[in-house]
Amino acid sequence: MKMTDLVNMNKLYNKYPGYLTEYMSKCKSGEIIIGNELMMMLDILKGYLISPNSLFDTFHSEIKFDTSESDIRIKFIENECKHYEAPFAGKPFILTLRQKAFIESFYSFKIFDEEINRWVRLFQEYLLLIGRKCGKTPLVAAMDLAEWFCGEMGTRILCSSNDYEQAAIMFDAINAMREESPRLERVTRKNVKGIFFGNPKNKKKKGKFSYQNKGHIKKISAKTGAKEGKNIKVGSVDEVHELKDNSSIMPIRQALSTQDEPIYGELTTEGFTRDGYLDERLKEARKVLKGELDRPRWLIWMHTQDSEEEIWRDESSWVKSNPDLGVIKKWSFLRQMVAEAKESSATRAFVLAKDFNLPQSASSAWLQQSQIINLETFDLKDFVGSFYISGNDFAETTDLCASTILLKKPNDKKTYLHTRYWIPESKLETSPDDVDYRQWEKEGWLTIVPGNVVESSMIADWHFALLEEYDLKPFKSGFDNRFAKDFQNRYLDLFGEKITVNIPQDFKVLNNPMRTLEADMRDKLVNYQNNPVCYWCFCNTGIVLDKLGRIMPTKMDSTKRIDGTASKIIAYATLEWYRSEFMALVG
Repeated sequence: MKMTDLVNMNKLYNKYPGYLTEYMSKCKSGEIIIGNELMMMLDILKGYLISPNSLFDTFHSEIKFDTSESDIRIKFIENECKHYEAPFAGKPFILTLRQKAFIESFYSFKIFDEEINRWVRLFQEYLLLIGRKCGKTPLVAAMDLAEWFCGEMGTRILCSSNDYEQAAIMFDAINAMREESPRLERVTRKNVKGIFFGNPKNKKKKGKFSYQNKGHIKKISAKTGAKEGKNIKVGSVDEVHELKDNSSIMPIRQALSTQDEPIYGELTTEGFTRDGYLDERLKEARKVLKGELDRPRWLIWMHTQDSEEEIWRDESSWVKSNPDLGVIKKWSFLRQMVAEAKESSATRAFVLAKDFNLPQSASSAWLQQSQIINLETFDLKDFVGSFYISGNDFAETTDLCASTILLKKPNDKKTYLHTRYWIPESKLETSPDDVDYRQWEKEGWLTIVPGNVVESSMIADWHFALLEEYDLKPFKSGFDNRFAKDFQNRYLDLFGEKITVNIPQDFKVLNNPMRTLEADMRDKLVNYQNNPVCYWCFCNTGIVLDKLGRIMPTKMDSTKRIDGTASKIIAYATLEWYRSEFMALVG
């Protein structure tokens, strides 16, 4: 920080002493490390302080900086609110400097509203983007509770999220803080509908903290009906990264339209719903920060990294997306997560999104090249008379089909995979793939089927051919339920009952086997015969995560094929279900 900038910041602090200018000064000097996007917002706020007339054309009013309302709410939080979860349960809610700066920023900038003839808050909405486990929900819960008590009579607050359980987290946080304070609990009550003012033991009492005050706090989810017609002052939406569109957001924002000083807050980490509501919201937010979009009543407070590279190179940068690291969130925890992220693609995607607010595309690669390359091979003759588990992916009947048989040897940690592929001849004429299917057929990896369809019964016939030539016997054959009827019927005719197993294609089922296969690939414990079709499918495979961090395979590109990978994950899933019985047969 240049000496002139330091002098200017000191002048600004002397003119507007408070938490915001103190935070600005420490961020500018480098004492507090923040990302570029938060610095851009602070520069906008600094501009408002230096040039009070900067928004005159928009509002026909200069900007006034008055911390009286923020001071009241900060004092309320620190004096009346207590933490409710370990390891801080029962302790006073002492706000950190950045939390105070955030509250002060939202409440202290004022403009004169000619329509109602008084000074009002400049900011009517905020976006708080911050890493997981950094106290975002308790902070906003405390702010909402403070607004309910310190704001005007009749204040109605709505806690919302993508599902009712998540909405309940914020609502329960508010209620827990209310219950922790004897003073607050004495003048309020809670029932199944929400939190209300008034003590049942003193119903005749009048005033703001009695039954006379019709304000309340309730919860709602994106899946809840009847959102229209509500009239609220505060709408707080948690984990907006899970929302696919704004259909659940707009009724809440519309419900604020009658208020002189509405408060609409969104708090979230990054997520995995691509092209959803948050993606669009962040595009708008970044345009505002760059001066490309005019939204002067929106406070954009984003704790983000400046690059992925700095995460791996410099752990001191982690505080950009994890402020108060070491106070709220533990360094040891984050170091552990980063270490695991270096070893696992799924953990890496989850950590980058949830801990560092870096958006993760569903098409990010599952395996690294070093994990895929394996020149080892084997001969099926080495397994004559053995039992196997198979994984079968039929995709669409007009597309590539794959069947993988999984073999094990006694006292051998390695897994041996033999995969066969089928594709209709007609598909070759229209395929955008830059591969030579006919060469693969010559090499014995693939069968080109005349016509337009690969009948799933052909895969069952191939298994029977393995029985005839190598005495290889199926123990269990897992399959994707789609297009599998002919396969099941043919398998029943050839091998009898209770061999085929339906493997649901969902996060719950595929997460563990996909992670196990990745670990085995990383440790070179998978011999897939250096099959070029398998190699190609591995390279085409990306991952998609759900909100719990569970993974499923996806195509890196919509035109690429991952059927070989899918068949192997199905085989691993089947092995996971029947491992003990199968290993007993292996010997």
